[in-house]
This record gives sequence, structure tokens and C-alpha cells, in this order.
Amino acid sequence: MKVAIIANLYHQSKKTAGQLRRFLGKANIAIDQHQPDIVITIGGDGTLLYAFHHYQAQLATVRFIGIHTGHLGFYTDWRDFELDALVQSLANDSKECVEYPLLSVNIHQYGNKEQTYLALNESTLRRFNQTLTADIAIDGEMFERFRGDGVSIATPTGSTAYNKSIGGAVVHPQVKSLQLTEIASLNNRVYRTLGSSLIVPENQCIRLYLEHCEPLVVTIDQNTYTLEDVEYIDYQIAQETIKFAKYRHTNFWHRVKTSFISNSDY
Repeated sequence: MKVAIIANLYHQSKKTAGQLRRFLGKANIAIDQHQPDIVITIGGDGTLLYAFHHYQAQLATVRFIGIHTGHLGFYTDWRDFELDALVQSLANDSKECVEYPLLSVNIHQYGNKEQTYLALNESTLRRFNQTLTADIAIDGEMFERFRGDGVSIATPTGSTAYNKSIGGAVVHPQVKSLQLTEIASLNNRVYRTLGSSLIVPENQCIRLYLEHCEPLVVTIDQNTYTLEDVEYIDYQIAQETIKFAKYRHTNFWHRVKTSFISNSDY
């Protein structure tokens, strides 16, 4: 087994990374930052998102483990004081995993230019200090014309992140779907949209048609891109998935409860 370690720059995370390297050395588990079997992130969900994008070309062969050194995150199942138990689990690896769906974002620009990205949490679309106008089609059928600040398209695990803060629904990751949530839509007697989040099944595509030459700001998780001459963008559940090593995996609804409601046991 080969392990990569990705830690954020906070003191506790760097200290934990040093301790983990010593535990791995004692267990004769190799550290390989380039071709790992398992990627261990130390920090929070932001650190895991960074690691996901760094290793996204290796998703077929890599599994992830998250260690949190601050507040409880949705992708971090271990605490920094449990390193010994974690390394023991690595040494007795059964290769089991839990898989989560990802979002495929396919951007088509005029001139037959095409770019495809993967998102673990969500992708958003906005304009610079102006109202975004987009025609939204679902499964090949025109649905509505949107006007407002922007839109967010989230995965089930991403439903608890930015999507939730703008009024979207929380979706269990076993429900393979994508969710479109409006960001400050204009709704009056002239402009009209549904207003509610849309949860679309995995076999359907959401397509956004944009006005020609409209400069756009596209986010893919924590990464931001400025694009021009976008004709349309397709969003759908990706063929790829992210895999987490199943040594310990916290129940999704327990994560939701402890993050948003209470950390008590009732």
C-alpha cells in the first residue's frame, strides 16, 4: 500500500501530518505523493476538496480518508488523536469503499471549444455585477428562462454545503441526482421562474443556454473560472465517482444532525 498525505497550513494540521508520517513509518506503509492507493487529508472539507481535484485523474484507483483538525466536516471521519487506530486500519486494509456521485460540468463555447470539469460539491454560474439570463432545459425540454444573480447545481453530498445556504434541499448521497437551486431569482409579473430547487435524476441532463459573448463566472467547488463566448453548459451525474476507504464511515444523517442541529446523542 502507498499513501499520500495532504494537509492544510494550520499548525495543528502540520503537526498531525508529522505524527502520521511517523506512525506510517513504524507500520512500514510507504508514502507516495504521486501514485498513491489512498489519499489522507488533514484539515477539513476544504482540504479534501483540494485533494480530490489534485488526484481526479486517478479516481479509478485512489480512495480517500479525511482527518479533521478543527470543526467536524462531512468528508472527515477521523480525529487527529486517532492516528494509531487509523494506521492499524490501513495495515489491515480490506479494500472496501463507499462511493459518492460527482457532477460533470461540460462547457461549450462558440467556435467548437469544449471544456469538462468534475465537481464534488457544486458548480455555480454568475455574471460580473449583472443579472444572469439563462434558458434552462431539462432532459432535452425547455423548462424556464431564469433571470437573477445565478444558479447552483449540486451533488447529493454538496447539498449540505452552499446549496443548503441558498435554500436547497438536503439529499442523501444514495439518491444519485443533481440539484438546481436559484440564487436570488427575479420573480414578478414580468419575469417568472419556478423558484423551488429542482432535483433531477442521474440519467437526465440540465442544460443552460447563455446569451452570446456574456462574460461569466463559473465555480467548480472552490475553483473559479472567468469565461467568455459560452453557448451552453451541460450538467449531469458523472460516470466517475469518489471513493472513501470504509474503515469507518459516519452515517450521513448523523453528520447532518451534528453539523446543523445538535451534537448530543438523542
